[in-house]
Amino acid sequence: MLFSAHDAEAVDQLLREAARVEIMPRFRNLSAHEVRQKSSAMDLVTDADEAAERMIAKGLRQAFPKAVLIGEEATERDPSLLSKMDNAELAFLIDPVDGTKNFASGLPLFGVMVAAVIRGEVVAGWIHDPVGKDTAIALRGEGAWIERSVGGRIDLRVAPAAPIRDMSGCASWHHMTEPVRSRIAANLAGFGTVACYRCAAHEYRMAAAGYCHFLFHSKLMPWDHAAGWLLHQEAGGYSACFDGSPYRPTRHEGGIICAPDAESWKRMHEALFGNA
Repeated sequence: MLFSAHDAEAVDQLLREAARVEIMPRFRNLSAHEVRQKSSAMDLVTDADEAAERMIAKGLRQAFPKAVLIGEEATERDPSLLSKMDNAELAFLIDPVDGTKNFASGLPLFGVMVAAVIRGEVVAGWIHDPVGKDTAIALRGEGAWIERSVGGRIDLRVAPAAPIRDMSGCASWHHMTEPVRSRIAANLAGFGTVACYRCAAHEYRMAAAGYCHFLFHSKLMPWDHAAGWLLHQEAGGYSACFDGSPYRPTRHEGGIICAPDAESWKRMHEALFGNA
C-alpha cells in the first residue's frame, strides 16, 4: 500500500482547512492563558496546536479509519503512543504547529507537518505553510513538489554540491551535551553561513527547494523530521543519522545531517565531528 495522488490531495486539503480554521485566526491574537510551557521556555504549546491537532486527527480518522494517529500533543499526554508506530500497517505523525515559539512570538515562520508511515517506513509527507498558503508534498518514489495556493505545482530539487566553505544551511545543536556541543558549534564556523529558524518545517522546505545546502539537527522526534526527510530525499538529497545509519522515524535518539549528496554528507560529517 502506497499513497495515491488522490490521498495526497485529500491530506493537503485537510491541513489547509486546519490552518484556516484553527491556526491563522489565533496568529498574533493569543492571550497569555492560551500559551503554556512544556519542558522549557523554548518548548511551548498553544491553543492553536491543540485545536489544530484535534481537527487534523479527526479528518485523518474519517479518511483512514484503521490508521494509528500519533500527534505531538497527544504523545505529550501519553508517551506510549510512539511505540504504536513500529509495526503499524499505517500510521500518521502529526505536528500541528511546528515552530510554536515563533508562532507564539508573532513570527511568520511556522508550519503544519504530517507524515504517513507504513510498517516503520515513511511513504508520504506534507509540510503546509499557513502564511504562504502552499504545501510541500512528497510521495515515496514519485518526487517532491509544492502545491501552490494559486494553483499549479513547482517541482523541488536540492542545491548542487559545494565546498564546505561555501555551504549554507541550518543547524540546531543546543540539545547536545558537552564537550561535543561546543566543538560542533566551533566547527560550524568553517561553513559559509549557518542559521537556525526554530522551525524544522521551513528548514526542510528550504533544503528541498535548493535554497540552502545542509541541515543539522541534534534531536530526532519523529513528527519534526519524517515529512521533511522524505521531502529532502525525493528532491534528490542524501541524509543519514550521526552514526551513518539510514534515518527511520522509529529512531528517537541521536541526530541527522541532510546534504546534497553522499559525498557532501561525508565531508560535512568529517568537518563537524572529526575533532569531536
